[in-house]
Amino acid sequence: MKKTNGKTKKRRSQKKIIKKKEVARPMMPGEYVLASEPVMCNTNRKTVKITVKNKGDRPCQIGSHTHFFEVNRALDFPREKAFGYRLNIPAGTSIRFEPGDSKEVELCEIGGARVCFGFNGLTMGSLNSSMVMRAAVEKAQKQGFNGA
Repeated sequence: MKKTNGKTKKRRSQKKIIKKKEVARPMMPGEYVLASEPVMCNTNRKTVKITVKNKGDRPCQIGSHTHFFEVNRALDFPREKAFGYRLNIPAGTSIRFEPGDSKEVELCEIGGARVCFGFNGLTMGSLNSSMVMRAAVEKAQKQGFNGA
């Protein structure tokens, strides 16, 4: 008991409540930790299906985030339809096209700022610009890209 101003007060004993934290074990190299629910990707993006044929003599492997319009010139498909789109597959994966093979693929709209530079140097600007698209199609035709 403690006296303050002539009054006696009882001290409350403060007990700390220690909650047991769930201690996670360290992850193993290469281990996958999967969500309990399926993850849906690209749900609010426009998609388009096209048929692609490899007319070349070597396999072509296309990654998930490549601007599909600019892929290998030996792949034959309607390139204008693929302008501003990429493969609708999980990040970090790819699709392989063997010589002579024909496959139907689903493409989804490229998100973010929608600006492309590099790849085969065809687009070099905004995917929203019809002027950039016309210039890219002309370059693809001049450079011998199948389907352009």
